[in-house]
Amino acid sequence: MFGKNKKGRVPSAKKDFTKLKTPHTYAIIFFVVIACWLLTFLIPAGKFSTHEIEYTDANGETATRTVLMADTFRYSYNLNTDFVADALADISEDQELMDELEVDPEALAALMETDSSAWTQEDLDAVGISDDEMYSLYGEDFYDTSERLHKTAGIWGTEDFGGFGFLNYVFEGLVTGDRSGSAVGLCALILVIGGSFGIIMKTGAIDAGIYAFIRKTKGLERLALPLLFILFSLGGATFGMAEECIPFAMIMVPFVIALGYDSIVAVTVTYVASQVGNAVSWMSPFSVAVAQGIAGVPVLSGATFRLIMWVVVTLAAAGFMMVYAEGVRKTPEKSVVYTGDAYFRSRMDTVTEEEREFNLGHKLILLEMLAVLIWIVWGVTQRGFYIPEIASQFFVMGFVAGVIAIIFKLNGMTINGMASAFQGGIADLAGTAVVVGMAKGILLVLGGSDADVPSVLNTILYGIGNALDGVPAFLGAWFMYIFQSLFNLVVTSNSGQAALTMPIMAPLSDLVGVSRQIAVLAYQLGAGFVDAFTPVSASLIGVLGVARIEWGKWAKFQIKMQAFFFVLGTIFIAIAVAINFQ
Repeated sequence: MFGKNKKGRVPSAKKDFTKLKTPHTYAIIFFVVIACWLLTFLIPAGKFSTHEIEYTDANGETATRTVLMADTFRYSYNLNTDFVADALADISEDQELMDELEVDPEALAALMETDSSAWTQEDLDAVGISDDEMYSLYGEDFYDTSERLHKTAGIWGTEDFGGFGFLNYVFEGLVTGDRSGSAVGLCALILVIGGSFGIIMKTGAIDAGIYAFIRKTKGLERLALPLLFILFSLGGATFGMAEECIPFAMIMVPFVIALGYDSIVAVTVTYVASQVGNAVSWMSPFSVAVAQGIAGVPVLSGATFRLIMWVVVTLAAAGFMMVYAEGVRKTPEKSVVYTGDAYFRSRMDTVTEEEREFNLGHKLILLEMLAVLIWIVWGVTQRGFYIPEIASQFFVMGFVAGVIAIIFKLNGMTINGMASAFQGGIADLAGTAVVVGMAKGILLVLGGSDADVPSVLNTILYGIGNALDGVPAFLGAWFMYIFQSLFNLVVTSNSGQAALTMPIMAPLSDLVGVSRQIAVLAYQLGAGFVDAFTPVSASLIGVLGVARIEWGKWAKFQIKMQAFFFVLGTIFIAIAVAINFQ
């Protein structure tokens, strides 16, 4: 029976809300998909016309990028078929215009013989007249503007049977893109990295190296965390390090846990640090350079301000991490991932003294890994290597490590053992690869992220641009920062976000009364910081998969760090406005 308290009442059993089970990442993404699907019923789809612009990239060379034209937004409408019929008749009589539009005369003549009331934009596309071309000729006159259309997916369906249905978001998300991008290429990269590190972990070289490091440093190992944070931040600032953090995390997670910390610290010192560097970069070719080029700002200008900002924010973020890390070291059980980290702790506890011996074979494997990592960084920064090349390099790393292990008889390694370890490594990250496809599926449900395809995202982008028109300078810049942060929750590609938002935000900054350099600053701060939080970031989910951290548990820690980042970002936006940062 319950005892009575001093007032004679029986105390009620209290629920410990700190022990509520965190939703699985798959469940979180599913409910986000549902929310996005419902949003498409409320917000009509819209689109922009696009065009190619030229700008000077970070290497001083002329580059091109497709960007939207801010003054061409229109909602999705049905055709005003009577108007279109008259317009096509006029076009068919203007040979110069026919040649300019590259219209197929025979196809146009055949179309004009059919019932015009049933015409759709697909029919016009078939004869060579796009929606953008009609809009440039006639404005919105060729639309039936009486009804704004919604782009809402069905419940179930495929491209061939009824059209995309939102319950097919997993498959459709997984098969989007190509070998050099998300989701197909990135999923393949994650699986190859997983297999390669499966072989490397099987050799025991990393475990032996960790124990050797701890023995040699004798208490100075805590200095490694802030130094590593600064190093990864530098990687993010200089070459936009993101996906490259996944293999580094596979090394850092057992290393950091062996030092007495947790896997959250390991992810923070690698991936979060890289995104901090990306957010305050003075030279990233994938964020600052692209955004400045689109905004019409001299590429890599304002470097002094950004360099100071990088030093301040990186050191402040490293300090934030160390406060948390030391709290975990003193009381490990308070970590939200303490139970999950038992996998790594138990693996290290079962390592025998013989296996902890750091012999020549282990040293050769670690040197080979270092050589490949240097090769990768060189390839990314100097040769433009990306997902296919990186995957190939990591496969070489794993294969060579396995061969060395066989030669030196490390951990009983055999050819079959290599194959099994590769298979096991793939299995460990298969779930993470699926999350990449799921995250891409969210964008598909919203209608995609292409400016020239009707979608909810385009309508939101247009609405925010209108809402910021005419507000005071600091508030305008601050709301740009907030908007870029929220937009990054869905579109995590830095260059993609720049192409979508900067053509609107740059001229909007002129109206608000702040420089375009500040509009770029708001973009990079919002795009960079939130990449360390959003569940649709393929790179983040890949690193969390390596560390065996569910996104919900990660969010419990990261939401506090995001608040810290937001304050820092607000301060630097305020300073930029105060000094009229140019």
